[in-house]
Amino acid sequence: MSSLRFTIIQTNLFWEDVSANLNMFTQKIESIKEKTEVVVLPEMFTTGFSMQPEKFAETMNGVAVKWMQTMANKHKIIITGSLIIEENNHYYNRLIWMLPNGSFGYYDKRHLFAFAGENKHYNAGNKRLIAQVNGIKINLQICYDLRFPVWARQSMNAEKSPEYDVLIYVANWPEKRSHAWKTLLAARAIENQCYVIGVNRVGNDGNNIYHSGDSCIINPMGEVVFTEAHNETIFTTTIDTAVIEQIRQQLPFLKDADAFSFIQQS
Repeated sequence: MSSLRFTIIQTNLFWEDVSANLNMFTQKIESIKEKTEVVVLPEMFTTGFSMQPEKFAETMNGVAVKWMQTMANKHKIIITGSLIIEENNHYYNRLIWMLPNGSFGYYDKRHLFAFAGENKHYNAGNKRLIAQVNGIKINLQICYDLRFPVWARQSMNAEKSPEYDVLIYVANWPEKRSHAWKTLLAARAIENQCYVIGVNRVGNDGNNIYHSGDSCIINPMGEVVFTEAHNETIFTTTIDTAVIEQIRQQLPFLKDADAFSFIQQS
């Protein structure tokens, strides 16, 4: 059995100000006194939910990616969160999973939030990212992906075990739809028999849209382990696979699930 220490950072963001946000997150990460292994930042943590990628996008060699490399190495942690990336003349809302040695994986947001015009400015991804640390498998997704359960649905691997143990959503999810946020996070935990970590921002963005945070850590039974509304907070917890395995053995519902496979489309 394995365990992993996660720290979530729920914070206000400086609107479209990369330097101010990186300075702020540097201070917050350096304030963490507890041992931790994975630090989770919100969606578009360098800008807020901006629809101006032509102004604020960077390449994978840009200042924010290099900042993630530096901070991960300095503190010997994994850092994850999404930011605006330009690649091959396309823009992506890209989650980066940065390791202490400078290597990384990434996930491009699959479901673009057309209600706010995200689909007009960004390109959608078509591949999931499931990372593994200390034997714990982690499925990484972004905000609006939460509304599409098929994209997160567990399938059994060749060894007849679930694909992942923890499902992470990084978000800029408005307070006016916070009930949906909390309900869907719990639903994803229950149906996939996994821990769910949802990390949201707080405060008003540049469009005067208020975010209440409501970041959550939810266990595989759908029970809320931690949540915080409205306030900036840094919270660290340990996720233990023994808890996950016990629930899956006592309630072996995943074994009865429908078999399926993804047909990847651009």
